[in-house]
Amino acid sequence: MSNLLKSWPLGFVARALRGFLFAGALALLAACGPGAGAPAADDGMTSPSSADAGEVNVYSGRHYDSDVALFDAFTAETGIKVNLIEAGGDALIERLAREGGASPADIFMTADAGVLWRAEERGLFRPIADEAILARVPAQYRHPDGLWVGLSKRARIIIFNKDQGLPEGLDTYEDLADPAYRGMICVRSSTNVYNQSLLASLIAHHGPEAAEDWARGVVANFARKPQGNDTSQIEAVAAGLCRLAIVNSYYVARFIGSDDPARAAIGEKIGVLFPNQADRGAHVNISGAGVTRHAPNPENAERLIGFLLRDESQLAFAGGNNEYPVVEGVPVEGPIASFGAFRADSLNVSAYGRNQAEAVRIFDRVGWP
Repeated sequence: MSNLLKSWPLGFVARALRGFLFAGALALLAACGPGAGAPAADDGMTSPSSADAGEVNVYSGRHYDSDVALFDAFTAETGIKVNLIEAGGDALIERLAREGGASPADIFMTADAGVLWRAEERGLFRPIADEAILARVPAQYRHPDGLWVGLSKRARIIIFNKDQGLPEGLDTYEDLADPAYRGMICVRSSTNVYNQSLLASLIAHHGPEAAEDWARGVVANFARKPQGNDTSQIEAVAAGLCRLAIVNSYYVARFIGSDDPARAAIGEKIGVLFPNQADRGAHVNISGAGVTRHAPNPENAERLIGFLLRDESQLAFAGGNNEYPVVEGVPVEGPIASFGAFRADSLNVSAYGRNQAEAVRIFDRVGWP
């Protein structure tokens, strides 16, 4: 089955929401059964109906048609109906807390380890019981006590304007605070959880005082006041408004893999640096999921999470947003493959949540809006 997915054209998964072929391929995935090395489903029934197999209720902070296609493939294989509620991660956390023991949610899924931590702090997860699920996910990308697991990952990278070139001596996140790069950096607001998680990782590695010195140095090097999202930073670098920016890898991949010539042209102007390759590795974050504390269908919830960790599912789940598979050995496909291999920070991503409050206080003290 993996050969079928590997035969799809470059960027096909990322364009899935514009066609029905992706959903059809995923239906074939379900029909072919588990991928190599993945937890096998209990296929005791032949073509079971949803009424027989039950349901699973997913609260998701991700908003991709590729996820829906995977859920449909899961239903086609198991007969378990997937009911999906989509909203912002923090809004879903509040909803789960408000619903309490009456909540219908079985799975909470979101796009940042810091948001998973916020749910964890509210007591909204139960430990995942299936050891096969935990074994599929490298230790750095899952909660130490099995409360949640990563499903895909992305790097927070440094980009630069190719025409201007990468400034001499820039190799690490720490280097961004060097006065040599005064007036060069574009980045989004400190209220964004991706930046909070990056600073939280620096707190874990260097301590809060050094992390605060770094944040203050980066603020001094701003080319403009933080504004917009990661897409805005990429467009600013391409336009020469700033020479450097900090963005998630999948945003760049969206540009270079775009069918729109204007967007693809912007992507061509962007160079990519994976920081800290000579020491700890680049900062990596995850999309992840856990079984909710009051899940009415916990077995079905774990079965769906296991399905999403199969090799073929990993290709589709990650590819739908130009991310990297979280399961080791699953190939990297699509536009991000052109970035090449990189060394990832081995820090457990749960540290982002533990240090999040301190990161926010540091951002406030140094004047990072």
